[in-house]
Amino acid sequence: MNDLEKNFRKVSETTLHEGFVVTYNQAVFEGPQGEVLERDVVRHPGAVAVVALDKGEVILVNQYRPALERNTLEIPAGKLDVPGEAKTEAARRELIEETGHDCIELTLLLEFHNSAGFTDEITSIYLAKELIPTEAKAVSIEEEYLTVIRLPLEEALKLTRDGTITDAKTVIGLLAIGLELNNS
Repeated sequence: MNDLEKNFRKVSETTLHEGFVVTYNQAVFEGPQGEVLERDVVRHPGAVAVVALDKGEVILVNQYRPALERNTLEIPAGKLDVPGEAKTEAARRELIEETGHDCIELTLLLEFHNSAGFTDEITSIYLAKELIPTEAKAVSIEEEYLTVIRLPLEEALKLTRDGTITDAKTVIGLLAIGLELNNS
C-alpha cells in the first residue's frame, strides 16, 4: 500500500440490492483531509475469459447480450460462480460450455479491472492452445443460441480496430495475443 492509499479510509458500506450476478452497495469513504466521499460500488465475483487459438484461428462466440439488446462477438467467458472452483478450471469450463472445445494447454495471459471507478470486478484472461473437440454444454439461454465462429487472428484483430468487436475482455485479450505474437 502506498502513502496515498493510506490517506483514504472506508467508513461504511451498505448493501442496497443483491442481484443475480452483482451486489449494489453505497459506500462512504474519508479522504486525506477528512473529506467525505459517497460512492456507488458494485461487487462482482470476478470472471474468466479465454483466447482460444487453433491453427492460427481464434474461436469466438456470437451471443445475445440483454444489457445491450443485441448480439456481440466475444471470446468465451463467464463469471466465477462455482464455489471453490479454481480460475483455470472455470476458464476450461467456460471454453467447453460455449465452444465445444477443451484444451491441453491453458495459461494466464493477464488480469484487469473492468471498470475500477465503480466495481471490484476483475477478469482473468487465459490463452488456450492445443484444442480438443468435445461436446458443448450450454447452461444458459444465451449459450443455447450462441454461434461459434472461427476467424484468422489477424481478421479478429481488424474487427477490434474497426469497431465491430467492442466487448472489453475480447478487445483486451485479442490485443494482448497480437502483441505477444509480434514480440516473439
